Amino acid sequence: MQSFDVVIAGGGMVGLAVACGLQGSGLRVAVLEKSAEPQFDASGAPSVRVSAINAASERLLQKLDVWSDILARRASAYHGMEVWDRDSFGAISFDDEQQGLTHLGHIIENPAIHSALWQRASRCSDVTLMAPSQLQQVAFGENEAFITLQDNTMLTARLLIAADGANSWLRNQADIPLTFWDYEHHALVANIRTDLPHDAVARQVFHGDGILAFLPMQDPHLSSIVWSLSPQEASRLASMPQALFNQQLAVAFDMRLGLCHLESERKTFPLTARYARQFATHRLALVGDAAHTIHPLAGQGVNLGFMDAAELIGEIRRLHQQGKDIGQHLYLRRYERSRKRSAAMMLAGMQGFRELFAGVHPAKKLLRDLGLKLADTLPGVKPAMLRQAMGLHDLPDWLR
Repeated sequence: MQSFDVVIAGGGMVGLAVACGLQGSGLRVAVLEKSAEPQFDASGAPSVRVSAINAASERLLQKLDVWSDILARRASAYHGMEVWDRDSFGAISFDDEQQGLTHLGHIIENPAIHSALWQRASRCSDVTLMAPSQLQQVAFGENEAFITLQDNTMLTARLLIAADGANSWLRNQADIPLTFWDYEHHALVANIRTDLPHDAVARQVFHGDGILAFLPMQDPHLSSIVWSLSPQEASRLASMPQALFNQQLAVAFDMRLGLCHLESERKTFPLTARYARQFATHRLALVGDAAHTIHPLAGQGVNLGFMDAAELIGEIRRLHQQGKDIGQHLYLRRYERSRKRSAAMMLAGMQGFRELFAGVHPAKKLLRDLGLKLADTLPGVKPAMLRQAMGLHDLPDWLR
């Protein structure tokens, strides 16, 4: 029987961030991950799974002493954003210089972030990485949780953290109900080479039946696309001949970057919103996709997860310093209240946004075009929108 203070189920980006953030707190931490150590090959083809890392997440990753490692792994700062409604006058643009900023965010391949965090965690003296390892049983006792792994290893923990993804095994074992709805869209992701350079600008176009984003990568002619479409259309585009796909993509994107050329596989996955009814119970806290999943249209999913990690790190450290029981639901409620509110607001915002930009009804189209135009021209609106997108209003005290 091995005893730990904190056991984190899931060695993905968010779980590893929590582990790294607890280094030096005096707590013994274990991370259980079912896959082997993540790898990142800087000389290989870029991954099709990327994240738009905002200023709040950047600040967390700096505090975890991992940001410089991530920047060295093909991270690409973007300096502008353009959003428009196709076949219409509605548009809004952002520019970092106009707002007095050095950049708006970074587009980074998920394996780059994941492997950098893994390597940082492996250097932490308070953190034990157990991989590959899989949970088999869990029991929540009065003073600790008891865990059995598939190889019959037994562990105890004062606090268990579910960072085991959207279909969280731990969340199910704790009987935490889930509110969820199908967006009735699939995301198609791929890497695309364009004839014109992207100029480090992230672009997103809304068209009647979908949302298409071009995210600028380090190569000035390479972008990662996220195309949100009906399942039938996503399937059709994923399997059509490459030349035809390139043509349809360029047309859907209003030829903004000239002709498009597919440079990777095409992957599709269903988009579902999830919201756990509880983010904490006795001896258990939920973070990241185990607590919530949202539509990728604003690229906020991983940033929301990193802020869960930041809030929970601060809360666990505070409780430990005050000599309180880190696994008591009574004490975890502060974390739960804060993060449930942020996730609920983000989910509601995404849903409202998506409803507004769905379909081609003339009255709806006029309403959204006027909204975009007003947001683009009214003084004070864009700085407020940027601050929201950068996550700087939502930082826990220890990151301020």
